[in-house]
Amino acid sequence: MARWRTWREATTEALYGPDGFFRTQAPAEHFRTSVHVSTQFAAALLRLARSTGLTTVVDVGAGRGELLAALHDLAPDLTLVGVELADRPSTVPAAATWTDTVPHDVDALIVANEWLDNVPVDVAEVDPHGTARIVEVDVATGNERLGPPVTGRDAAWLDEWWPLADAPPGSRGEIGWPRDDAWADVVRRLRHGVAVAIDYGHLREERPWRGTLTAYRSGRVVSPVPDTSCDITSHVAVDAVAHAGECAGAQSTLVTRQRDALRALGVSAARPPHALAHTDPRGYLAALARSCEASELVDAGGLGGFWWVLQARDVDPPAELCRAARRRVHPSSPARPGDR
Repeated sequence: MARWRTWREATTEALYGPDGFFRTQAPAEHFRTSVHVSTQFAAALLRLARSTGLTTVVDVGAGRGELLAALHDLAPDLTLVGVELADRPSTVPAAATWTDTVPHDVDALIVANEWLDNVPVDVAEVDPHGTARIVEVDVATGNERLGPPVTGRDAAWLDEWWPLADAPPGSRGEIGWPRDDAWADVVRRLRHGVAVAIDYGHLREERPWRGTLTAYRSGRVVSPVPDTSCDITSHVAVDAVAHAGECAGAQSTLVTRQRDALRALGVSAARPPHALAHTDPRGYLAALARSCEASELVDAGGLGGFWWVLQARDVDPPAELCRAARRRVHPSSPARPGDR
């Protein structure tokens, strides 16, 4: 018998329930993040912390603690906090704190790397009569059907950030207010410092008409089925998240692509001079490997295309990042075409 639920309900259980994906499986076995590609990602975040005078780093959605381990190797003096629902892995440095909630009133660099895309959201679809309806899913098969019309806060969010009023039948939108709320809560817990959300996403004028809901299993893209066997994800409405953070108290906002942010923080994909291969072959190979890793981190068609939403309280963001930022979102209104 089919078990029909909304995508938000089904994904919450599939990812975070007692037998959920993130409680029982190692994410790195299913997908690669910037942390897994190179320690240069951690080094860039360390430069961000140092440049803003912060000695604590909080990793939200810490997975198996890979970023904490890399940061500890680079800077043992840092205070490290991992926030994750899963039990503490043995690979997490002994000096790091492991908790299931973001600390309150913290002075820190808070990093949410590929976290918001896993905050479950509902999906709306325009029916043949032009009405936006909630999509329901059979949790065992992934089959879908259209449920009731979108109302209340869901409808208000769509009207402001992902309008479907004049969209053709079949158009879809992912209702992102749970992510806005999650990010606003992170910003409110920051007393002094910087919070940065890093994720794949889109802006209001570029929303994909069929949405972005998908899943990953064993390193491959698969059809999303909320049965705990795969990572279910969808892209983040970046401008809405930035707006929520500013409403929650962020005093400055920078929105940019990862390739620009990492370059500003010292990550370079420049290849070593070939002459080095003759004078220092091992050094040349090591430098070449770092160049290849950096290239993956800043690849515009991959990880380099991720968005960074960097929001600060009582801290001035590094000048290099300010120059790299291509877009600033203000709390007075959602982003509009031509704002880029």
